[in-house]
Amino acid sequence: MPLETRKKIANLTSNILNPFTVGLITILFLSFESTSNVVDALKWSLILIAVGILPVFLVMVYLARKGKLDNIFTSVRRQRTGVYLLAAVCAVAGGVIIAFLEAPLVLRATFVAGLSAVVVFMVINLRWKISLHIAFIAASAIVLIILYGRIGAISLVLLPPVAWARVESGQHTPAQVVAGAFLAMVIVVVVFYLYGLL
Repeated sequence: MPLETRKKIANLTSNILNPFTVGLITILFLSFESTSNVVDALKWSLILIAVGILPVFLVMVYLARKGKLDNIFTSVRRQRTGVYLLAAVCAVAGGVIIAFLEAPLVLRATFVAGLSAVVVFMVINLRWKISLHIAFIAASAIVLIILYGRIGAISLVLLPPVAWARVESGQHTPAQVVAGAFLAMVIVVVVFYLYGLL
């Protein structure tokens, strides 16, 4: 396959399976699994999207349009620091809101896992870039496995193509991809264990 074609496929894969899309789909799965009816599931989905995904997405779009980020999924390590800080603030605020509203335990655990990952990745980012694309896929896969068992394990099939896409597009090294997946999985397992969900 020609190099140019591989690059196009890699970029398309990265754009489709980006952290925002993966986060949105995961929130929907979590909300429907942790509630007893559609109304509650939709309510929690909207709340989580409003406090966890939408603010970061909108700010990144704004900054990319103003030329302060190289693109919405910034690949420049130094530009990621502000994004991590924003994500951390949103995770803390969102965690407080959903705790106050007495969200289902699995949703609270997921927010704590998300905040923990943001903090760990932000510290690593001071010296080394790590793949958020693969981290979101890996973390979501582990959460779905915890909730759905073997059926949730189907989501693992997304790891290889996303890992390949991030390396092929030149956004990350193999080590950065492996580290992102490994750390995300460990953080989810530890947090869910501490919450008694394992």
